Amino acid sequence: MNRLPALDSLRAVGALAVVGHHVGFATGVTMGDPFWGGWLARLDAGVAIFFVLSGFLLFRPHAYQLATGGPRPDARAYLWRRGLRILPAYWLMVVVCLTVLQPNGVAPIGDWVRHLTFTQIYQPSQLRAGTGQTWSLATEVLFYAVLPLLAWAALGRRWQPRRAVAIAAVAALTTGAWVTLMGLGVLFTGLHTMWLPSYALWFGAGMVMAVAHVALSTGAQPRLRVLDDLASAPLACWALALALFAVATTPLAGPRDLAEPTAAQFGFKVVLYTVIAVLIFLPAAFGRTTVTKTVLSAGSLRWLGLVSYGMFLWHPFVLEGIYLIGDLPEFSGSLATIFLLTTAGGTILGALSYYLVERPFQRWNDYWPRRRPATTESQSTVIPASAAS
Repeated sequence: MNRLPALDSLRAVGALAVVGHHVGFATGVTMGDPFWGGWLARLDAGVAIFFVLSGFLLFRPHAYQLATGGPRPDARAYLWRRGLRILPAYWLMVVVCLTVLQPNGVAPIGDWVRHLTFTQIYQPSQLRAGTGQTWSLATEVLFYAVLPLLAWAALGRRWQPRRAVAIAAVAALTTGAWVTLMGLGVLFTGLHTMWLPSYALWFGAGMVMAVAHVALSTGAQPRLRVLDDLASAPLACWALALALFAVATTPLAGPRDLAEPTAAQFGFKVVLYTVIAVLIFLPAAFGRTTVTKTVLSAGSLRWLGLVSYGMFLWHPFVLEGIYLIGDLPEFSGSLATIFLLTTAGGTILGALSYYLVERPFQRWNDYWPRRRPATTESQSTVIPASAAS
């Protein structure tokens, strides 16, 4: 199973999109500018890129081992590695935000428990200053936890690439049923849009592409070569993604401000973002080595991908600090200036997080639980963590 270094750069793209989305709201441009506001409001499509990446990268080892007759990934070792990858940097950020940021005051014990256990999204209005972005991480952590069971259920005991159709159907039905319950008033769009079933389609899209990628790499499904053909035309894929993104900037995908979308608007946005994320993803993961893939596989953009988890964690803290130190009123400030400051500060703290916290803890990957000696194939493969993980 080959390493796909170009995917590191997609993390950077997703992280920068999320930063732009948050800065757009903080400066008031999202709500005040009739043109650019719509584009900034929909940069939350970066979360869709993160979730598709997670579905692909974490599901692919299960599909590959089954297709090649190797041992299925050990669930204990997987969860241990996920915990080391996610928890230390996240817990440090939570401690700093709940302790330092003035809007949080003296955080009650409930805030500490919820944020440290990723349960802040299961009750209304529990996200605190500097931690608003963690709703997506809490959703993703639940996906991490259930992935071993999903892999067994979705793949079965025998390699059958056509199971990708069933995975896509189940993912679509899960999100569709969840959105329908919102439309019927059984669920609340202000709370339940943060829960995992809302985004089963995004994770499912990544899982389906993982099955397709393994099938192509093992020569199982020649008909899937259409994905390689699409990936060989990156400009066409990205132009179509941009056109769909323009559609997302319209009221069809919901309000630009903090008002809650209708269930129909939310569902439309989820579907649209799925297609956009897949179109962005394809040229980086499928097809032959192109100039585009070579550019994505090297340089500063890929380095930004490596530190993107820390950037994701810390950029709201930086943004809060800019407004507190500068004594800026809410929904004010220069978009360009605050974006540059937030990106720079988030990158610096993200790099410190990566080199001082994340990477040192990853050295414990092999300490527990004990694993079977890696095969030659698995030793050559390093599955990177997802952008928001």
